[in-house]
Parts: sequence; structure tokens; C-alpha cells
Amino acid sequence: MKWNRIPLGPLQTNAYVLVHENGTCLIFDPGSEGEKLIHYIETNGWTPLAVLLTHAHFDHIGAVDDVKNKWFIPVYVHKKEKNWLTDPMKNGSLLFMGEAITTNDADVLLEGEKTLTIGDFSLQVFETPGHSPGSVSYYIEDAQVIVSGDVLFSGSIGRTDLPGGNYEQLLQSIHRKLLVLPEETIVLCGHGPETTIGAEMDTNPFLNGF
Repeated sequence: MKWNRIPLGPLQTNAYVLVHENGTCLIFDPGSEGEKLIHYIETNGWTPLAVLLTHAHFDHIGAVDDVKNKWFIPVYVHKKEKNWLTDPMKNGSLLFMGEAITTNDADVLLEGEKTLTIGDFSLQVFETPGHSPGSVSYYIEDAQVIVSGDVLFSGSIGRTDLPGGNYEQLLQSIHRKLLVLPEETIVLCGHGPETTIGAEMDTNPFLNGF
């Protein structure tokens, strides 16, 4: 199993494609530039099975409909942010971009922590609010990775000054859900480079002393 990072859009939001050895794949946070993402997947000959959103801010959802309409695959998002996909005020696009970025409704609403089985993929869903109320992280133990969205970054953490953000809640999410994972776990961040749980435990200034 391998993963691929594709930065997309003006904020260079990381879309990730997790690929099984059989050629099927999962798409995480297709934020923009749908044609570029589709071309990348087609060029590699992969078969997408689903779109999984870590949260529904505009820079993580902009190419959702492009991908869904291409492959007719389900879209997953947390129940708390189901209306954000269709509301440009809630997803922040009107505030930050001055334009409405929306998608159609999701097909699967996540609630609670659970294990998802999609094709040959098995993922653990962790509720990690703080950056946004419905932020989730996807842990794929077989690949030793966690897709954290905008919860945890290399040397930083997600912003909490947006609607529904909560600094203390974010720190609790990171410490209780992410930092308990094996230190070699690779963190696939919503922006910037990847990191590891161990590296953030040792060097992230926002996590020291919590």
C-alpha cells in the first residue's frame, strides 16, 4: 500500500491518494483543480473507490464533485459538517475567497469512532475536533499513516480562529487521539510536508507542556 500527495489550489491543500496493491485507491480531501487530480489518477491507472473528507472547509472540498461525477463514488464527511458542503458561509469560501465554493451533499455521514471497510481498505475514524467541529482523522494501520487534515502539521497545529474552532479541544484531540499512535506513524497533513508522530512529540512547540 502506498500514498501520494498532490498539493492543489491557491492554498496548496494536500489531496492524498492511498493506493492498494490491486490498483484501487481512496481519495482524501480533493480541494481544487479537479482536472489535474483526475489526470494524475488516470495516468497511473488507479480505480477510485471513495472520497473521504477530513473536514469541509472550502479548500478541502473544491474538486469533490469533479471526482464524484467522474467515477460515481461515495463521499464521506462527518455529520456535524454535512451542511458545510452546500453553504459557502459555513465552509468559509465567501469569507476568504469572495466566491461560493460548494459541492453536492455527501453520501455517507460519519458519526462516532468506527472502522470503515471500503474495498480492501480498512480505516479507523477518529473524531478530532478543534480546527472545526467535524474534523476527523483517518488511521490506516496497514500503511502506518494517519490522514490528519488540518489538525496536526509538521511543527504546528491547525488554526482555531474559524467558526466552530476551539484551541483546547484541538490540543485534546491531538494528545488523546494522535500522539497515542506508534511514533513511526506518518502524519499526512492538510498543508505542507508529512511528519511523524514521534517527531511532533519531540519538537512541536505547540504540544510541549500541555
